[in-house]
Amino acid sequence: MGTAHVMAPARVLRAAYEAASAVVAGLGEEDSWLPTGCTGWAVRDLVHHCLTDAQRALVALHTPARQPADRDAVTYWRDWRPHTEGAADGRRWARVNGSMVLDFGRLQDLYLETLAAVTHAAGEADPAQRVRTQGHVLTAGDLLVTLAVEATIHQLDLTVELPHPPPPAPEGLAAVRATLDGLLGRPALPDWTDEHYARVGTGRNTLTAAERAALGPAADLFPLFG
Repeated sequence: MGTAHVMAPARVLRAAYEAASAVVAGLGEEDSWLPTGCTGWAVRDLVHHCLTDAQRALVALHTPARQPADRDAVTYWRDWRPHTEGAADGRRWARVNGSMVLDFGRLQDLYLETLAAVTHAAGEADPAQRVRTQGHVLTAGDLLVTLAVEATIHQLDLTVELPHPPPPAPEGLAAVRATLDGLLGRPALPDWTDEHYARVGTGRNTLTAAERAALGPAADLFPLFG
């Protein structure tokens, strides 16, 4: 599918990262212990997870690959399924490492400066350049879209207990919708908001009986990734 379904990947990532950074910049120490939409993770655990994803992005953007791409912005997510042993291990790893942070402010500062660095590197990258990450090869443009998708979904996770948080960027939500549509092989139900689609598409919320009936056989594909 490639980056054709989302225009200007670097701008999409910038919008998604700036929206997520606005949330994290406003958090205090007590906020960092609030629960999130990710099972077992407090805010600080999720911020730590998102930080490691941004660090991975910096490595990937500077790891050129000669091989042809074997994933794009949609098919990348087919490896990420909920309720697997790997997913459980990832939850434990983030929970343990997040709990080791004594001063949330240090984690907060590192998160903000790392996302700013990724945004800069993304603007300098050739979207057609092939790069390597997590055992796969993607174009840099497709990589940036996957990063925007993850940041947007986790912004929704991060804010479930926060009063009046800044919303995700429309560009990020559009990238999430396009990705989920690609995995589903059809558009979502017409009355679904971007936020609801993001949550049911990734297993944060379960489909209702009415939604399953409206989707028909496609309902069995949910969650599309998680």
